[in-house]
Amino acid sequence: MKKTFFSLTSGVLLFTTVAFSSCQSTDSKNEGTDSESTAAETLTEPTESKKMLRHVVLFKFKDSSTPAQVKEVEDAFRALPSKIKEIKSLEWGTNNSPENLAQGFTHCFFVTFDSEEDRAAYLPHPDHKAFGEILGPHLDKVLVIDYWTQE
Repeated sequence: MKKTFFSLTSGVLLFTTVAFSSCQSTDSKNEGTDSESTAAETLTEPTESKKMLRHVVLFKFKDSSTPAQVKEVEDAFRALPSKIKEIKSLEWGTNNSPENLAQGFTHCFFVTFDSEEDRAAYLPHPDHKAFGEILGPHLDKVLVIDYWTQE
């Protein structure tokens, strides 16, 4: 029971760390025009922040996967935004936490959508399915969490 609780707690801590860190980054696709930036700087007009749907994907690769095979998976995931128009942005990276709570997960892919309809189009999309075919032979574990950004 203690081990299960520890694993669950570790997983929640990992997700919270990833989600919080990712929310701190900026994306050039989200930068406003000069007039929007000026309005925000002068505070003469109210600014409305748009909620975004985040799709967080963590991968643990099989021990037998080679660096070249892992790179093939990385490249295939990174190519998805150019193939699936519903993806607003993609951010990714590899774990470098000193906390030793990653439970073997090494890669995080952080996909942003404008709507649940966009995510619904992405999930069964043929290019997403083709990516799954590349990933499948090398995947040991996956963790996926989706959420709407909060203020």
